[in-house]
Amino acid sequence: MPAPTLDRPFGVHLWPHFSKAVTTLTGKSPADFQLVPGVTPMTTLQGTIASLATYYVVILGGRQLMKDRPAFKLQTPFIIHNFILTAISGILLALFIEQILPTLFQDGVLHAICDARGGWTDELVLLYYLNYLTKYLELADTVFLVLKKKPLTFLHTYHHGATALLCYVELVGRTSVSWVPITLNLTVHVVMYWYYFQSARGIKIWWKQYITILQIAQFVIDIGFIYFASYTYFASTYFPWAPNKGHCMGEEYAAGCGVFIISSYLLLFISFYLTTYKRSAPRFYSQASRVVAAGKSGMERREKAV
Repeated sequence: MPAPTLDRPFGVHLWPHFSKAVTTLTGKSPADFQLVPGVTPMTTLQGTIASLATYYVVILGGRQLMKDRPAFKLQTPFIIHNFILTAISGILLALFIEQILPTLFQDGVLHAICDARGGWTDELVLLYYLNYLTKYLELADTVFLVLKKKPLTFLHTYHHGATALLCYVELVGRTSVSWVPITLNLTVHVVMYWYYFQSARGIKIWWKQYITILQIAQFVIDIGFIYFASYTYFASTYFPWAPNKGHCMGEEYAAGCGVFIISSYLLLFISFYLTTYKRSAPRFYSQASRVVAAGKSGMERREKAV
């Protein structure tokens, strides 16, 4: 295998293989793809809202229907679902890295997140669109929870719907910073869906807690980039006297939506982590204290006996 380079970080050029596979499966070349909001499938606001409304009706109505019914096991479909999402996330991540890495090293971070020639190339737009479509496949996560009669948390149901909406808004809003949260999210999903894939197979994995930590770190980095891109856009547009790095590509409504949704994710995931993992710490320490105390009592009894 050839040595990795900036243009070929994995040693081989992935895009031609991807292009050939897409052409074989769809009969259309990726080179011919053009994103036209309102024309390209799944790019109308009405269609997106209708799809997400259907999602919430199905899962909330399904939960009511399953109340008096036995839970489905669905082990094999769940294994297949998680393996497919692991593979899709890994493939998209590799393609994103191949596209964005040369820009980062040759033109810098600012060019990559604010310029159309950096973060909004034809290849990246197609990847943004494909990533957006996967968000509807991920909605099946919640359907599995409903059929298996697992608890539905606000975080889970809100996060899945809001992510599909966010990807739609950033896609039609042409935000060139999109590759940052998307690549980080794909990284998390490779790890997360691989965990669920193995767990469904009955394999015990100890690092589930660190998936949540990885998600929180993802949102912290997201916020840094999105806040910066939004600030420099608004400053250069409305307050040119304020320090800024010039215009950053994207629509204002997309910037506002991104700031709100990503910020809400950070707060919700921090709350989830503290509620889920930190509340067990006092019990651990109290149990440890009892063990230590019992050990001391035993030593004292042995000393007295001697």
